[in-house]
Amino acid sequence: MPTIARVAQSASEDRLEKLITERLSPNADKAAVDRRIWDLFGETWAVMFTDLSGFSRNVAEFGIIHFLQTIQESQRLLVPVLEQFDGILLKTEGDSMLMIFRTAARAVDCAGAMQEATQRYNEGRSPAEQVLLCLGLGYGRVLRISDRDVFGSEVNAASKLGEDTAKAGEVLVTEGVRAALKGRKDLAFRRLPKAPPGAKAAYRLLA
Repeated sequence: MPTIARVAQSASEDRLEKLITERLSPNADKAAVDRRIWDLFGETWAVMFTDLSGFSRNVAEFGIIHFLQTIQESQRLLVPVLEQFDGILLKTEGDSMLMIFRTAARAVDCAGAMQEATQRYNEGRSPAEQVLLCLGLGYGRVLRISDRDVFGSEVNAASKLGEDTAKAGEVLVTEGVRAALKGRKDLAFRRLPKAPPGAKAAYRLLA
């Protein structure tokens, strides 16, 4: 990592740590500190979580080498698509990836392209070798701490949709995403019966 980037990350994290420490003091004006934190780190981003359907079951059945192979193949397949739509990969955890985009439109278009890429990849492959992708998207104000992580209700909702709710091949989005894309006549959404905590509503993107 370039020295300037390391310094910037360290400065951001140091500032946040100091503000949180200040917030913990007995006489702290928590609302005022919260405003300062949001002023410093608050940004509007689209958030995407990826997850692989049936992954834990396949690990138990086919072993850890299969686990590593599937992760490597999914990243090899998806990262170029992410870059095509100007997304930023913040982190990976197991079979999941956290990505951010400047606009909801970029995120949704990337999600569709990712599902198309996995469908092409899966053609002719056995079920054990297929990449079965689940996607959850949120859009709104988040706390972005350098290039390491983001926090906020839309982040939590997107994580829940992508990792717990979405089935293979699905793209699930929050109300924040749908509202940002009202002008897109080429997109259609179906409301889900239940929204994750932090989201007013959730929808499935219709193919």
